[in-house]
Amino acid sequence: MIWKTNPTLEGLNAMNTNTLGAALGINFVEVGEDYIVAEMPVDERTVQPFRLLHGGASVALAETLGSVAGFYVLDDPANYIVVGVDINASHLRSIREGGTARGTVRPARIGKTVQVWQIEITDQRGNLTCVSRLTCQVVKRR
Repeated sequence: MIWKTNPTLEGLNAMNTNTLGAALGINFVEVGEDYIVAEMPVDERTVQPFRLLHGGASVALAETLGSVAGFYVLDDPANYIVVGVDINASHLRSIREGGTARGTVRPARIGKTVQVWQIEITDQRGNLTCVSRLTCQVVKRR
């Protein structure tokens, strides 16, 4: 298991309270040995004018997953946090309003000062819709 602090669904969803993730309806639904899964509804909060999942909402889901995963692998979470410093996303397929975006994050590299996370987003049928990579910097809390 890669987690230094044990992530629970209750803890993950509590961490999401009063954040952009909560405003977008992101809900953590699964934790594994080396991955975390969250879902986000494709609704009026997350669509673009053509009623398809907004690319920015996909990126917000990806960054939420990567940042939270990054926190749970820290050696010293009382004194350090992770911040996203670079993110990219390739949008491969659309999700129509009424659907669900399901993101899964796994580590590409967990270093002492830099982490890289790979996020795959699928639709409610399991079709791959977006692949994203988030680079996080480990920084001392202020």
